[in-house]
Amino acid sequence: MQEDSVLLIDKPSGMTSFGVVARVRRKLSQQLGKKARVGHTGTLDPFATGLMIIVTGKECRNAGTYSKLDKVYEATIRLGQTSSTGDPEGELTEVSDVVPILDEVKAVLGQFVGEIQQTPPIYSAIKINGQRAYKLARKGETVEMPVRTVTIFGLDLIDYIYPEVKIRVHVSSGTYIRTLAEDLGKVLGTGAYCTQLRRTKIADFSIDDSVLLDPDQY
Repeated sequence: MQEDSVLLIDKPSGMTSFGVVARVRRKLSQQLGKKARVGHTGTLDPFATGLMIIVTGKECRNAGTYSKLDKVYEATIRLGQTSSTGDPEGELTEVSDVVPILDEVKAVLGQFVGEIQQTPPIYSAIKINGQRAYKLARKGETVEMPVRTVTIFGLDLIDYIYPEVKIRVHVSSGTYIRTLAEDLGKVLGTGAYCTQLRRTKIADFSIDDSVLLDPDQY
């Protein structure tokens, strides 16, 4: 691990992105004998796994460039229920026991390819009036999330066995897969939330070239 570098980390489930940064900073600081400068280039939700680009030292000045790169995810979406957070950590609500046929799922997924409008989840790291949206939401405050334009470059159905839809999706920066899952459920009329999420690529950076973060070593 070097002072001015780009690190590809495979984040495990259950850890925050800031936790990843803290562990890398501690390890690098021990190696350098001084406090290291470490940053990330885009968060992953705690339940999610996969590729994070971590920058250290002088490379931190380029964090914004990396954060704007497009990304590839693999996700599992559960139909029939909704979650208050759009993921397994939220309060679940039964919505429907209707079972869409495969052709319906394929047709609806196709509607999301291209430039679309998304409303990011209130439980996200987006700042609203200088505060993280998820912190406001946890306080019970009403949060108005701004609609944003994002691009879905490609969306492939990996498997569908009700109630689970497994997809691979190539998206622009700023796209929320939790929101994509919820919107899929709305169009199908079943409700939906994201149960598993893994980021496998950031532009040409691949999860295959990453290092699995072992908390015991950091």
